[in-house]
Amino acid sequence: MIFSMLFTLACKKDKGNNPTDIIQLVYAKAGTTSLSINGQAPSISVQAAFSLKWASAFDASKMKAAVAIIDESTQQEIIAEKTVDENNLLIQITPSQPLTWETAYKLIVTEGTLGKSGETFPGAQFRFITEKGSLLMNNITLNGTVLSGQTAPRDVTYDHVQFDITFSEALTDNDLSAYFTMIPGNNLNITTSADKKKITVSSAAPLAYYRKHTLIISNQLTAANGFNFAGFRQDFYTGLDSTDKFPLISDEQLLDLVQHQTFGFFWDHAHPVSGLIRDRKGGGDVVTSGGSGFGLMALIIGIERGFITRDQGVERFTKIVNFLALAERFHGAWPHWLNGSTGKVIPFSQNDNGADLVETSYLAAGLVTLRQYLNPSVSAEIQLIDKINLMLNDIEWSWFTRGGQNVLYWHWSPSAGWTMNMPVKGYNEALITYFMAATSTTFPVDAAVYHSGWAGSSYFINGKSFYGYTLPLGFDYGGPLFFAHYSFLGLNPTNLTDQYANYWEQNTSHSLINWKHSVVNPYNNIGYSAAMWGLTASDDPDGYAVHEPVGGADNGTISPTAALSSMPYTPEHSMNAMRFFYYKLGDRIWGEYGFYDAFNPKKDWWADSYLAIDQGPIIIMIENYRTQLCWNLFMSAPETQAAMEKLGFSMGKK
Repeated sequence: MIFSMLFTLACKKDKGNNPTDIIQLVYAKAGTTSLSINGQAPSISVQAAFSLKWASAFDASKMKAAVAIIDESTQQEIIAEKTVDENNLLIQITPSQPLTWETAYKLIVTEGTLGKSGETFPGAQFRFITEKGSLLMNNITLNGTVLSGQTAPRDVTYDHVQFDITFSEALTDNDLSAYFTMIPGNNLNITTSADKKKITVSSAAPLAYYRKHTLIISNQLTAANGFNFAGFRQDFYTGLDSTDKFPLISDEQLLDLVQHQTFGFFWDHAHPVSGLIRDRKGGGDVVTSGGSGFGLMALIIGIERGFITRDQGVERFTKIVNFLALAERFHGAWPHWLNGSTGKVIPFSQNDNGADLVETSYLAAGLVTLRQYLNPSVSAEIQLIDKINLMLNDIEWSWFTRGGQNVLYWHWSPSAGWTMNMPVKGYNEALITYFMAATSTTFPVDAAVYHSGWAGSSYFINGKSFYGYTLPLGFDYGGPLFFAHYSFLGLNPTNLTDQYANYWEQNTSHSLINWKHSVVNPYNNIGYSAAMWGLTASDDPDGYAVHEPVGGADNGTISPTAALSSMPYTPEHSMNAMRFFYYKLGDRIWGEYGFYDAFNPKKDWWADSYLAIDQGPIIIMIENYRTQLCWNLFMSAPETQAAMEKLGFSMGKK
């Protein structure tokens, strides 16, 4: 209507034409931008198509002849395709080539009889100027592969990284190094082609392997003609540096080294007052009851391996046992965390400030193993044996049936009672809890508690196949791998069966499923392979988490304890993992006390932490693989054999 009024007013009154004899223009547009006969429209796209909409039908051939785009600097018409809709109400003008940046043009409609019914048009022109030019990236490759910009390339050769970039315009002759950055920082080599449009950017030195890097091109980069660049960034992940980080040694020497270094955590990092094991390196007064049970076994191994003398070991055992005898207990059970100086409970959570029966079972299993190791003919050691027996006899396993139910409960709090309300049901890491309860003669539990409580859940039996391996018990894909470790540090699964499963088959299948998951790598995590595997609970980039081979629980975090502690079940795959972790990743994950807790290349995260419950299974299960030391000690206990008979376990064939 605006155009109609303008054109009506522009008609020559002395001719006396009726306004209805004039074809009226509804709008003129460049793309979606409206054009006006007044002024000059700014920043029109050089790729724009132009359209004119009319109120009534026009003569197509005459309209095409009347419409043109003119370059105002040369007064030359721009070659364009002109198309008309089926109703002859809309004409579109599409330049055959993009217009020139920052150039003045006009869209004109010449005067003439343009209407289909003979209506005239007085003529009009619409002035506009195209947008300022942009410096565009026409193409970019990384080591010869074209980048799509949607995903970050992986396994990029760490010692040869080269980007080849083609721009739409020639760049300035200025030093370009200020506009190209690699993060993490590294010096770059930058070369340009003769026409200044092609740039090669390469790293002046090898990049860190298994790490996320980013190439950044600044938005301050300009072309020689002044065109600006919008900026660009490209993430990519370097692949493995396959060189050995340490000299090669025999597998036996490597096993010795891993055990020795790992032992150091339990020897050096024990609390000076109690001798109990801190929850993690740097844990202050926080000591862990379950981790200390693992620590007792580690100390035995340390003596047998010659890492310490027996006198040193007995001295430490004495400190630990004497402290535990006086530490705070709840119906005979220890809390998850204790203060290593005072023996008082340190709450694990708001209502978890009392007994933790599962952690108690780990400690009790460690005490049984220690008692079997001690020599009753030695005065100092028989005293320890007697104190251990008193503590074991004081654990009120039956009280944790919460009034005689056929199930054990995990927690009890002196202030919150049974508020945690967590029955211990299989299948998980707590088989040893029911087993240790079955060893008790002072506070015994019926076998029905095991069969109904532990084995009675709907998710106890599995029997399905995952990655080609049948899993007798538990969650699909097995869950975190510590399920195959914690209960079997002393309890020997080699020939262990009951009415529900063959536990060697259970743990071996669980480990193989975990291994094969990394081989298949369904979630495309960085570095997963037949040698880099192991999902379990550990530290991770977001704190502490349970990792297992299912979606949502596999974020790319590998925990060395998983593969290494499965050494008895998967010796070939576990040794491959040990070699890989030590030789190929040792500069990142090997430290004072052996392998650090975990790492995640996808998130560029490498832990420097050590956790008692992760270090313990490494040294213990390697020893069980080598000599069956802890298995033999624990299985030699008379109450172990009694519990086997009570629960229906037998040592049959694998």
